[in-house]
Amino acid sequence: MADRSAIKAIILFIFCFIFMGTTFVPDTAAAAGQSEPAETVILALESGTTIAEAEKRIADQVPQALVTERYSEAFHGLAVEATSSQIEEIRRIDGISRADAAVSYPPALNESVPFIGAESIRGQLDENGVQLTGEGIKVGIIDTGIDYNHPDLADNFKGGYDFVDRDDDPMEGKDKNGKDTMHGTHVAGIIAANGNVRGVAPEAEIYMYRALGPVGQGSTEQILAAIEKAMEDEVDVLNLSLGSPVNGPDWPTSEALDRAAEKGIIAVTSSGNSGPSMWSVGSPGTSKSAISVGASIPPLKMPVLSLLGEEELAIPLQPFQGTMPWTFRRDLPLVHGGLGMEKDLKNARNKAVLVERGGIPLAQKIVNARKAGAAAIIIYNNVSGTFMAGTEERQPIPAVTIDREDGEKLLEAINKHESDDAPAVLKTVLKEETDHMAFFSSRGPVTSSWDIKPDVVAPGVEIDSTVPHGYLALNGTSMAAPHVAGAAALIKQAHPNWKPEQVKAAIMNTAVSLTDPNGNAYPPFVQGAGRVNMQKALRTDTLVAPGALSFGVWGEGDDRDVHTKKLVIENHSDEEKTYQLEAANGETIGMEWKFPESIKVPPGEARTVRASLQIQPGAVEFGQLDGLLVVKGGNETIKIPYLLFINEPDYPRIGAFELHPSGKPDEFLYEAYIPGGAEEFEIALYNPDTYQFEGILDTQKNLEAGLVESKISLKGSPIKEGKYRAVIYVKSGDKEETIETFINLDEAVIAPSLGEKR
Repeated sequence: MADRSAIKAIILFIFCFIFMGTTFVPDTAAAAGQSEPAETVILALESGTTIAEAEKRIADQVPQALVTERYSEAFHGLAVEATSSQIEEIRRIDGISRADAAVSYPPALNESVPFIGAESIRGQLDENGVQLTGEGIKVGIIDTGIDYNHPDLADNFKGGYDFVDRDDDPMEGKDKNGKDTMHGTHVAGIIAANGNVRGVAPEAEIYMYRALGPVGQGSTEQILAAIEKAMEDEVDVLNLSLGSPVNGPDWPTSEALDRAAEKGIIAVTSSGNSGPSMWSVGSPGTSKSAISVGASIPPLKMPVLSLLGEEELAIPLQPFQGTMPWTFRRDLPLVHGGLGMEKDLKNARNKAVLVERGGIPLAQKIVNARKAGAAAIIIYNNVSGTFMAGTEERQPIPAVTIDREDGEKLLEAINKHESDDAPAVLKTVLKEETDHMAFFSSRGPVTSSWDIKPDVVAPGVEIDSTVPHGYLALNGTSMAAPHVAGAAALIKQAHPNWKPEQVKAAIMNTAVSLTDPNGNAYPPFVQGAGRVNMQKALRTDTLVAPGALSFGVWGEGDDRDVHTKKLVIENHSDEEKTYQLEAANGETIGMEWKFPESIKVPPGEARTVRASLQIQPGAVEFGQLDGLLVVKGGNETIKIPYLLFINEPDYPRIGAFELHPSGKPDEFLYEAYIPGGAEEFEIALYNPDTYQFEGILDTQKNLEAGLVESKISLKGSPIKEGKYRAVIYVKSGDKEETIETFINLDEAVIAPSLGEKR
C-alpha cells in the first residue's frame, strides 16, 4: 500500500447528502380555542410586499390568524397558524403569492430503529447479565466530525482525532459558506444517540476520526490514517459512510479494511449512492471483509405524481438537497419550462414547472423558477435514469428530480393538454413504501473478484438523526451503514468473543429477503442477503460463512464444468444439530447442485461443506445465474445468496481517473483504475468551450488489470498549459469505453467526472 501514496489526492466523496427539510408543528388547536383545527402554512410574499405590510393586512382581514414566524433572509414570507377557511381568505390577500402547508416530520429513527428490531431486543441480556444497549463497545466513525456537545451524544463521545486540522478535537468543521458540517453527527446519532432520539446502540462509546473536511471531502491519505488510528485505539466496530467511484477489491481503502478485520475490527461501509446501475458500488464498499450496506426504504408514505384524468400514472420523486420538501395537498397546473432559463419561465407563476437538465447549472434553474413565482420545479434527466442533486444555497421552493422517461411522459401530457386548450393538472399522491430498495443505492457486484456487494441493506430514506444544534432527516447509504454498525455493536456485546466474520455471518444469515413493488425478488447484487433483522441475528444458534457465494465467471474455453465453494457451518447451540442444504429456487436447465444430503455438527463445533454448481456447456442460454441456497436445521432458516456469470459480464472498463502534479516542473502524475486491463489506453484533450481537438496527452498499450500509474511531462510536448476537457479511452477485447473529465494543466486540479459509462 505504501507504493500507492501518490493516490492521496484521490477524492472520496460522501454519498449521502439528499436533504429533507424538517419542521416540527405544535398542536395549537386547543390553545386557539377553535372547534376547527388550526394548521400551519408558509406564506410566500410578492417581491414588492414587505413583511410588515403583509402582517398588517392579515391582522386586518383575518384577525384570528396567528403569525408565528417571519422570514427575511433565505425566504421572504411568514408562517401563520389558521383554520382551513381562514387560510382560504389569507390566500386572497394582496401581496401573498402562495400558501403551502407546513408538514411535521416525526424523527425517522423512531421508525427505522424499531423496524430493524433493535428496540425489541433491549430486554435481552449479554453474558454478564447486562441489557443489550451497546454498553462497553467502542464504535469508531470516520467522517466529517461530531458535535460532541449535542445533548443526545455528549455522554457517548469518548475521543478520536482530527486528521484535517491535525489535532485531538474532532468537532464538526465549517463548510465553505461558514456553516457547520453535519454528516458525521448525523451518522453518530443513528449509531448511538441517547436522548430525544435513540440510536441502535444507545450506550455504545463513540470515537470520531475526522478525515473528511469542508464539503465532505477527504483524501485517501486521511482515510487510511484514520483507519490506522482506529486500529491503534482498538475499536470494536468501525463505520465509514463514504466512498469513491472505484469498483475494485484492490483499492487501498478496501485493502485497509480487510486488514482491520484481520485485527478484529468489524468494519461497516456504505455501498454508495450511484445506483441503480450494476457495478456502481465503490471502494471501500468493495472490501471483501467489511460489511457493505445498501439503502432500503423503511415504512414511509412517499409522494408520487400523477395527472388529473390520468391517475394510473405514478412518477416517483427524488428530493433536491437544499430546497423545500414536496408537501402539496392541492392540485397544481403544470407547464413546460424548457431548460429553466428566464425566457422559458414567463408562464410559471403559481404553477409547477417542468424543466430539462442541462444548458445551465441546476441551481440556477431553481433560482429562475423561484424568481418567476413558480410553485415548484421538476427537473427531469437529459440522459437515461434518475439522478441525485443538491444546492449549497438553500432555496425556498420545492424542487425534485425525476428520470428522463417520466419527464418525457409529463412533457407529452403538457403538449396534449395545450392542444386541447386545457392545462395539465398535477396531482400528488402519497404511496406506502416499505422494504423496497432505494433507487440511489449502489449495486454490485465487484469487478475482477465478482464478489456480491452490498452484503446487506438497511433503512436509508428519510432518516432523522442528530445534527449540530438539532435534528434533520437525510437520505443515503450513509444513513443505512450506521444502522448496521449499531447492530454489530449489539451483537458484539452479546458475543464478545465472536470474530468479525462471525458477526458479519449473523447479520447476513438472518436478513430478510426483499422484493420489488411487483413482487419480484431483487437479485443479490442489489440487496445482498437482504434487510438486516436484529431479532433473528441475536436469536440464531447457527452461523454459515461466507454469507454469500460468488462462483465467478464460466465462459468459452473454461474446462471446468463444476464450480465449487466452501461453506463453514457453526453450531452455537448446546446440542448436536443436523443441517440440510437445498436450492431455494430449485435447479434450472443447464445447472445442477451437488452438496451433502445432511451435515451433523456437534455443539460448539464447526464443519466445512463443499457446495458445487455444475454447468452443462451449451445448455445455458442466459448471462448470469443467481438465487439462494437454504440451510435448514438451526432455529433460523439461513439463506445464502449466490451468483455465477456464464460469460464475461459487461462491467465498466475504466473505474476512475485522477491527475495531479508530480512535484517537478511541468511534470504530472496520473492514476487510472482499469478493472480488467486494456489493450489500448488514451487520454485525448479537447477545448472545454468549443470541443475542438487539442491533442493526445498520453497513450499506452497492453495494460494489466488494476491501478495504472504514469508520469507525463509537458517539456517539448505540443500540449500547452491550460484547461482541457479530457476524454479517457479504454479498449479491452471487443469492449470500448470512455469517461470525460476536466483537467487543469496549469494547476493540475481535477474536476468531478462528467459521467461514467455503466
